[in-house]
Amino acid sequence: MRENQKIEWKQNWHDDYLKWVCGFANANGGKLVIGKNDKGEITGIDKAHKLMEDLPNKIRDILGLTVDINLVEDKKKAFLEINIEPYPSPISYKGHYYYRSGSTLQELKGPSLERFLLGKIGKKWDSVPAYNFSIDDLDPAAFQLFRKKSVKSERIPEEDLNVNDAELLNLLNLTEKNYLKRAAIILFGQKPENLITGAYVKIGYFRTDADLLFQDEIYGNLFLQAEKTLELLLTKYLKANIDYERLSRIETYDYPKKALREALLNALIHKDYSDANPIQISVYKDKLLIWNSGHLPDTWTVETLKQKHPSLPANPDIANTFFRAGYIEIWGRGTLNVVNYCVDAGLPEPVYDDRWGGLAVKFQTAKKTVDKTVDKTVDKTVDKTVDKTVDKMLVRIKENPKITGKELEKETGLTRRGIEWNLAKLKKEGIIRRVGSKKDGYWEIINNN
Repeated sequence: MRENQKIEWKQNWHDDYLKWVCGFANANGGKLVIGKNDKGEITGIDKAHKLMEDLPNKIRDILGLTVDINLVEDKKKAFLEINIEPYPSPISYKGHYYYRSGSTLQELKGPSLERFLLGKIGKKWDSVPAYNFSIDDLDPAAFQLFRKKSVKSERIPEEDLNVNDAELLNLLNLTEKNYLKRAAIILFGQKPENLITGAYVKIGYFRTDADLLFQDEIYGNLFLQAEKTLELLLTKYLKANIDYERLSRIETYDYPKKALREALLNALIHKDYSDANPIQISVYKDKLLIWNSGHLPDTWTVETLKQKHPSLPANPDIANTFFRAGYIEIWGRGTLNVVNYCVDAGLPEPVYDDRWGGLAVKFQTAKKTVDKTVDKTVDKTVDKTVDKTVDKMLVRIKENPKITGKELEKETGLTRRGIEWNLAKLKKEGIIRRVGSKKDGYWEIINNN
C-alpha cells in the first residue's frame, strides 16, 4: 500500500500538518496517519495518548473541524489515524486554502481558488454576474444567429424568440439580479476577450511539433467561434477527398465533419474560462489535436474516459444555450458521439489525454490512407497555403517597405519564426533585400517576378 488521494503518512506530528487536514477536508476527505514513514512502515510516536487528547481541540480551534482520531498499537508501537470527512464549506488554514489532489497537497490560488470557492456554493464560473458589462457590450448579430438556429431546432417556443434581446437573456437564464452573467458575455459578447483573455480559438498547421507553418486566431462570441473555426478547418487546414455518386459530387475529409464539430463544441462548452489560455487546435498531416483548459473531476482519470465515455463537467449556462440553439443534440452525451462518428467511419478511436493543464482529444487518420499519394496531395495543399502567405507578405512589403516583423505576423498569421524564415528565404532567392539598418532601414523588392 502507498500514499494516495485518501491517505498520507507522517512519522511525527508538526502543527504545519494542519495544512493536510485542511486539504483533505476541502477535497474528498481522507486519513492522516502519524507514526508511519513514507513506505507505510510503523515507526511509532512518543506520548501518543497525550497527542490523541490534544489534537481534536487544536484542529477544532484552528480549522473549525471535528475529526475522529484512533489510537492503534501494533508490536508495541503506537500510531494515530486522523480521519477527516469532506466538508461542505471552504476550510482555510491561516487564511490559505489547501486541497488534496492525488498524493500531493496544493495551495489554491487565482483561478483555481475561484473555481473551488464557487464549487462549494454550487456555482460554475459562467453563472457568476459580470458586473462591469451591459447589454450594449453584446453583439446583435449573435442574437440573430441564435434565433435562426433556435427556430430550426424547435427547442424554444417561437413566441419566446420574438421578445427583445434583454427579455431573451432572461428566458435563457443568463441574467441574475439585473446583471448579465459571464455566460452571456462569452455567448453573445462583441469582444468576450475583454472579460477573459483566453476566450478565443487558435489553429495551427504543423509539419513537425517544432515546425509551425501557419496559424489563425478566431475571436468573437462563441457562436461565431464555432461557425468560423469549423469553416477554417474544412477549407484551409484539411484536404477534401472528392468522390461522385452518379451525378452528385461528394466531399469527405480525413476525419468525419460531425466528429470534428462535436469535439469543437465540447471544447467550447467544457473550457475553463477562468484560464487565460485559448482553445488550441493543432493540425498535422496524419493527426489533429483539440486542446482546452477544462479539468477532469478529482475522482476521474483518462482511463475513465476510455472505458465509459461519460459526460465531461460543463459550463451549464453555456451548454444549455448551445442545446437550445440545436448546436448539440443531447446534453450530456459527452465524448461518446465523437468516438462513435470516428469508429463508424473506420478510423481509430480518438485518444483523450489529460495534459498541459487541460484535456486534449487526438484524431488519427486510418493507416491505409496515409500513403505516398496522400502525402503528396497534403504537401501540395500546405505548399499552396504557404505560397499564398508569402505572396501576402510581398504585397504588404510593397505597400509599406518599412513594415516590421510584428506587423507581418499580424497580417499573415505566421509566427515570428515563420516570418524570419520566409524573409531569409526571399532574400536568399534574390527577391527582396534589406536596405539600411534593422531599426531604421526598409525592404526593397528587386525581383517582381
